[in-house]
Amino acid sequence: MHRLLAAVVFAAIAIVSGSSGSAQNAASGVPNRSDSLKFAAIGDNGTGDKGQYDLAAVMNGWHRQFPFELVIMLGDNIYGGQRPQDLVDKFETPYKPLLDAGVKFYAALGNHDSQANRFYKPWNMNGERYYAYVKKNVKFFVLDSDYLDPKQLQWIDTELKSSRDDWKIVYFHHPLYSSGGRHGSEVDLRVTLEPLFVKYGVNAVYSGHDHVYERIKPQKGIYYFVSGSGGQLRPGDLKKSPLTAVGYDAEQTFMLNEIAGDDLFFQVITRSGKTVDAGVLPRQPKPKPADTPR
Repeated sequence: MHRLLAAVVFAAIAIVSGSSGSAQNAASGVPNRSDSLKFAAIGDNGTGDKGQYDLAAVMNGWHRQFPFELVIMLGDNIYGGQRPQDLVDKFETPYKPLLDAGVKFYAALGNHDSQANRFYKPWNMNGERYYAYVKKNVKFFVLDSDYLDPKQLQWIDTELKSSRDDWKIVYFHHPLYSSGGRHGSEVDLRVTLEPLFVKYGVNAVYSGHDHVYERIKPQKGIYYFVSGSGGQLRPGDLKKSPLTAVGYDAEQTFMLNEIAGDDLFFQVITRSGKTVDAGVLPRQPKPKPADTPR
């Protein structure tokens, strides 16, 4: 538990509708444009069991036609033992075709992850619990939501404030908004982090922890995704609520994402290859600077 120390491709496209959120229909899912940023997202994946391996094979198949350059990992990247052989069995082997193709994985830590794994080179954390990096016109901010201490809060405040990138995407393990029955929304985190996200114009937030997929209706202008079924799955745990735009908890899933200009395209694909959500979200207007006191 975290503790705050601070004050069928496209077969299910019809699921996406104006009444379920602000996403517009994207009849062809991710458009696969030549000059876009393409990335995948997985969470709660590191089980080492058949479900993880099957979904990894589907990811690899998609990479051959939609060459995403990175994967964001939303925490609980390794369950159970955290020895070197566990990292092989629960990460290196299932994702070997992607790693061999040069795909980079950028991890956030979850409550099941050993802190020592921030030094594990294939996760590109460079020994840090929280960090940021830029790809094209997008800046990613990665947090350790299991231990949100004052130093980390000051860091994210400074990093968001100084960023002039077109897109700001934040990801971490515990969701600020979720309709998962086992965990649900992490309200204490929300009270602390959401004001910063709103103030500095964060566009999208990705989390895991609940072993389901859920797209949240925009909250205070920000897009939220829960993608916590990359290996672990809790069938029937999604208790759809007024927060839910689209949700799915019957199979493991991963997300494809594509940022092209002012649009974020997404497509959610299951272990059996079905698309269960897809759409396009427009980039929000940047927040206006606060008035200078007179």
